[in-house]
Amino acid sequence: MLTEPRRGDGSEQKAFDGRSWLLLEKSLGRAEGQVIDHPYPPALLGSMLLNLHLPSLILTSTMQRKAIARLKTALPWTSAPLIIGAPMRVLSGPSLAVEVSKAGGLGFIGPGTKPEDLGPALLQATKLVQEDSGATLSKCKSDLLPIGIGVQTWAGDLEQSTRILNGQRRKPAVIWLFAPRHGQKELDEWALRLRDVSKGSQIWIQVASVADAITAAPRSDVLVIQGTDAGGHSLKKGAGIITLLPEVSDALNNLGHGDIPLIAAGGIADSRGVAAALTLGASGVAMGTRLLASNEATINPAYQRHVIEAQDGGQNTIRTQFYNHLRGTMDWPEPFDARGIINQSWCDFESGMPFEQAKVLHDEAIELGKAWGSNGRTATYAGTGVGLVNEVKGAGDIIKQVREGCENIMKSSIEAMRT
Repeated sequence: MLTEPRRGDGSEQKAFDGRSWLLLEKSLGRAEGQVIDHPYPPALLGSMLLNLHLPSLILTSTMQRKAIARLKTALPWTSAPLIIGAPMRVLSGPSLAVEVSKAGGLGFIGPGTKPEDLGPALLQATKLVQEDSGATLSKCKSDLLPIGIGVQTWAGDLEQSTRILNGQRRKPAVIWLFAPRHGQKELDEWALRLRDVSKGSQIWIQVASVADAITAAPRSDVLVIQGTDAGGHSLKKGAGIITLLPEVSDALNNLGHGDIPLIAAGGIADSRGVAAALTLGASGVAMGTRLLASNEATINPAYQRHVIEAQDGGQNTIRTQFYNHLRGTMDWPEPFDARGIINQSWCDFESGMPFEQAKVLHDEAIELGKAWGSNGRTATYAGTGVGLVNEVKGAGDIIKQVREGCENIMKSSIEAMRT
């Protein structure tokens, strides 16, 4: 349902003038003083209006409205729609995380090469936050850092992680758990311990199926719904977010968990993807592949060039454990594989080259500094949205551009549906 915005200091009018409101009322068929159900998808209309800073508007989807409000309360420096920098292993460090958050998003530090890397990363992030003179990050609670951390629980060290977090004066605002070896039992153990030592931190759990979402919902502050278009690791069996997220939302609504925020992940690389995810009912989105092409990503230039050059992601990326094995990582849990850009290693292997020979060539390419590119040999993890990533920019500029583009799309959609 809709109510007319309050008239205050005029800022509402600057964002959405009276004529626009009148046109919107007419398009909805609203009589004077009448509050009606409207025909538009709740996120399409609601998220656009949230972007325009009209806090008194009531979204038709009560659950989505509650979920967005919960996120805003927990993450007060963020702007709607919430855009998140995914916790990419090694590739998303403190600089990237802080820049995303400075732009009104939520940046994440990804897992390091070893569990003990978390301590130095948090110290660096703390320093960067302290050095920031802007007003955005100052809205974060004083005992929390305005960033999150990501943990692959199967490869993590719970004891070490709790010791590191216990020693931090400012805890991360969010801890994102994913990739358990032993399912929800493992995630529950991590969540319980981390809530105890990192009080105030939200626990987010990444899932890629309806069943996992139902199991995780009572134990998580937020669910990250990852579709199969995502780069990097996810479940071998899955669906894209265009079907997965609405089905998860329906299932949770039926079980009384409809107000839990859902973050869409997988294949979102520009404003259009954000707008689509919001229309599906997401409370925010996570982007990984797009931020590989940021100035702040901890990424080899050749890896980054390959991301920029790659096109037609559905055809030129592949889901497989092959690249894990080339790197010598043989113990990823069985339900998982990873999506990366196809290169010479995969082409040779698919053509019949024995794995042992492919491994030798892989190791030689790394030694020669020729690991990445179409003729490269090692993993270039990226999602199917890679063809939408065409230039390197500052992470803050990317977040702002995507958010503003989403706002414009929402405006245009309303106009198109009204005519």
